[in-house]
Amino acid sequence: MHAKHSAPAAPGASQYHEVMVPNYAPADFVPLKGAGARVWTAEGDELVDFGGGIAVNSLGHCHPALIEALSEQAHKLWHVSNIVTNAPALHLARTLCERTFAERVFFCNSGAEANEAALKLARRRASIKHGTGKRTILSFRNSFHGRTLFTVSVGGQPKYTEHFGPLPEGIEHLPYNDIAALDKAVTDETCAIIAEPIQGEGGVIPGNVDFLKALRAACDRVDATLIFDEVQSGVGRTGALYGYMRAGVVPDVLTTAKGLGGGFPIGAMLTKREWAEYLPAGTHGTTFGGNPLGCAVAQRVIELVSAPDFLHGVETRGQAMRQELARIGDAYGVFREVRGMGLLLGGVVSDAWAGRAGDIVKAGHAEGVWCLVAGPEVVRFAPPLNVTEQEMGDGLARLERAVQRLVSAGS
Repeated sequence: MHAKHSAPAAPGASQYHEVMVPNYAPADFVPLKGAGARVWTAEGDELVDFGGGIAVNSLGHCHPALIEALSEQAHKLWHVSNIVTNAPALHLARTLCERTFAERVFFCNSGAEANEAALKLARRRASIKHGTGKRTILSFRNSFHGRTLFTVSVGGQPKYTEHFGPLPEGIEHLPYNDIAALDKAVTDETCAIIAEPIQGEGGVIPGNVDFLKALRAACDRVDATLIFDEVQSGVGRTGALYGYMRAGVVPDVLTTAKGLGGGFPIGAMLTKREWAEYLPAGTHGTTFGGNPLGCAVAQRVIELVSAPDFLHGVETRGQAMRQELARIGDAYGVFREVRGMGLLLGGVVSDAWAGRAGDIVKAGHAEGVWCLVAGPEVVRFAPPLNVTEQEMGDGLARLERAVQRLVSAGS
């Protein structure tokens, strides 16, 4: 007998629990199309997108230049595997090297893959250069580095490792921005330190410049690899092409993804020539990493985002948004602090709203603005880097209405 086929039902969030593994808890609306910082749902509603796919849609939805790059490449070459190289990958790698500290690039598909590669590289370098005893990786509490078993173990949030043991060994977690704890933990057995210049999932917490400099000094002292995870803070998000540039602290390895493809999946590990030599042919790989489609789109993203005027605009828009969020927070008593850099901002809820960041986000959805959480205490904002004044104004007005309704309801 042949299986029965039914006509596709109209898309609705309720269908998720009929066909999907329930590892996500999606919102009760389904976006169908987007343009700039706006999306339209299957339910017929329009929302201003202040989440950007969690800092992914760096140039908003359906940017014409990215559509052009993808369409042009789609008529040429989609996939050839890494048995050979391809022109878009070589072009993008050279561009990233020219515009950062890097001398070599490894392409992959996501931030987790980029961090996996970085951590494997650090372990392999230390083992070959210093022996197998040099294997300890230092990370920080509340950090987030991906969802592979290695990266959730390195990440500093135990909720992501519960019931997944046994876990990889040789990993220690320290308090973020604590130089004294860092100096105490670093030994000759330390092979790497991995840190986000701004902790994203952990609450949008910027690293102090002195702390980031201390990471560099500690790695230099014991010949360990300094890895900066810029998956969320990179590609213009902070007002610099990469966040390390604002601090003036250069890592040995940098990981990037999310905004790199402007919504198209691509990740990369950037590193120095000496470090790259520890991953010769056959030691690491990926099927789809560096595919021509992703690299063609990312090339256009980097060209647009790295322009000085564009980055200045990110800084300007970020300051304006931060000021308005602080005003809303003060007026209604919901935020005690607004922190972050550029257009990666976090509204830290007040004591009266402790644990209720999700309530503010849900109320925003009802008023037509799409925000995020970074834990139960922080409402996170990561709009497109080119968000217009009109889009920002509309979104903030909707957020204020949502907050006003919550406060008026006394709930």
